[in-house]
Amino acid sequence: MTERDTTKLRVARPTDNLLEVTRFYRDGLGLEELGSFVDHEGFDGVMLGSKGSPYHFEFTHHQGQTVGQAPSRDNLLVFYLPDKSSWLAAVDRMRQHGYEPVKSYNPYWDEKGKTFADIDGYRIVLQNSAWD
Repeated sequence: MTERDTTKLRVARPTDNLLEVTRFYRDGLGLEELGSFVDHEGFDGVMLGSKGSPYHFEFTHHQGQTVGQAPSRDNLLVFYLPDKSSWLAAVDRMRQHGYEPVKSYNPYWDEKGKTFADIDGYRIVLQNSAWD
């Protein structure tokens, strides 16, 4: 087994809006809730992803602390969806949950994608192309 076969990625990010961020990524984006915790040494959190995938996201809130907004409009998580019908379904799911596309800071992402911002100002791009 190579290192590449065993490497996994967790993207961890704090938020002041754990419930709304969870709804955005779980309900809007369609990720599964893989686990959660409450008051683990003052932290609440949720892990979202797809079972069996080599990545997932962890969003945390440190009780009594404030973390604020995203540092810029170009902080992106990009999801490549090369199949047009899958891409359209993902965009429709976001809209059905009340999330409308925003204009991308970098116009490249508007050419074949749709950008959405969560409550903290962090953005995801649903890109209708393959990642080669």
